[in-house]
Amino acid sequence: MSKENNKVPKSYKAASEELESIVEALQSDHVDIDQLTEQIKRAKLLINYCQNRLRSTEKEVNDLFSEEDE
Repeated sequence: MSKENNKVPKSYKAASEELESIVEALQSDHVDIDQLTEQIKRAKLLINYCQNRLRSTEKEVNDLFSEEDE
């Protein structure tokens, strides 16, 4: 995987937008066959990043609400 593909997104929004761009390119056949594997690897990294951010945010919110109950 290239260095660019390993780059961590700056934010959830940036990751989401990049992922949308990759999906659009894949759906419209604008990805060269030589780039396909790299794009899929990047999409996987972005999906994992987004999932982790969502889980982390959910945990933080739940922790905040559980502190209020005490």
